[in-house]
Amino acid sequence: MNPSGHERQGLRLFPFRGLRYVPERVGSLSAVTSPPYDVVVRPDGLDHLESADPHNIVRLILPRAGSPAARNAKAARTLREWLAEGVLAADPEPALYVYEQRDADILQRGLIGALELSPPSAGTVLPHEDVMDHVVADRAELMRATAAHLEPLLLTYRGDGARSGATAVLERVTARPPLLSTTTEDGFSHRLWAITDTAEQAEAQADLAGRQALIADGHHRWATYLRLQQEHGTPGPWDFGLVLLVDTARYSLRVRAIHRLLRRLPVAGAVAALDGLFRVRDVPGPLPRALEALAEAAGAGNAFLLAGDGAFRLVDRPDAGLLDRTVPAGRPAAWRALDATVLHSTLLDRVWGVPDAPEDVAYLHDAGAAVEHAERTGATAVLMHPVREDVVRELAGQGVMMPRKSTSFGPKPASGLVLRSLTLG
Repeated sequence: MNPSGHERQGLRLFPFRGLRYVPERVGSLSAVTSPPYDVVVRPDGLDHLESADPHNIVRLILPRAGSPAARNAKAARTLREWLAEGVLAADPEPALYVYEQRDADILQRGLIGALELSPPSAGTVLPHEDVMDHVVADRAELMRATAAHLEPLLLTYRGDGARSGATAVLERVTARPPLLSTTTEDGFSHRLWAITDTAEQAEAQADLAGRQALIADGHHRWATYLRLQQEHGTPGPWDFGLVLLVDTARYSLRVRAIHRLLRRLPVAGAVAALDGLFRVRDVPGPLPRALEALAEAAGAGNAFLLAGDGAFRLVDRPDAGLLDRTVPAGRPAAWRALDATVLHSTLLDRVWGVPDAPEDVAYLHDAGAAVEHAERTGATAVLMHPVREDVVRELAGQGVMMPRKSTSFGPKPASGLVLRSLTLG
């Protein structure tokens, strides 16, 4: 996988020797998987995953110890031990991996490989959200310590819809027996195949060479890949990142919101500050019904749902003058109209005076968890409505970054099915 001498042209996806769990050494494959690290945010979630199997991948992606340095050292030590004990083993041949997720409503298939990194100026991989530097620094320290990519990030591209190229390869490969098959407790079945035939690899690679990808999930890990590549300077394994590439012309993704938990702001204070600036109405619960009211209001403009004191309040119809004063000008209209833009530029920065710092704002993917946490701690949960995928692509194509944690694409790949060691290339 030496990129030297090659001119960059679209997506360059390379095979690698995946690290995978040895089924005979673990309780079950489902018991060693985990959602991505940034979805597992609550201690009880960590407790649950750690208790599922002593070798659950969460012990690598979210190790627990008294300090960041101790956590990273623990992850590196654990990875070495699992390799020495045969819990994890490298596949004998470099492969591209076909990964399938399926539940009652959705089928998603894509290719996992080592993607050659390209600078942002190349426009080959488009981010659509800003990142938080402390998160990038944390992930970088973990990757340095383990010398591994422990979970793939999710990239999407738009194929031409034809049953050729990468699509044809996926369909042929998925007709064969898989390397592994498991069903996780969320109801998703997961299957993985290895493409070791060089002709099939080349067929898929040629199709991807003319494509451009959007980061659907994993902005912080992508930024981490680029940071570590710059640190190393010379060509080598750090020039590639572990990714899952999904053709959304063939396999549509879900787009969901990421909610905010304002740790130090009680609901009463949040509501009082909105007087005369937004319309605030009580809406009936339970949570699914309140989210329906949010969806209806979001169709007409900016709207948010506040929770945390046992009730639900719909916040919408912002004062136009307030938006003119607080939302930065000189950006596309689609960006200025985003709920996340108004939340951060208008509500957090100006109305509520809440710093976007970890001790003040937490980001949660699950609305129920956000409400429960807010009610338990006296905080305010700000529930969001999802952004349409076409808006995300439009802004990303213009090089415009959305506020961080604006979207949640899914289904996200399960962590623990295939890892990439940077010492194997």
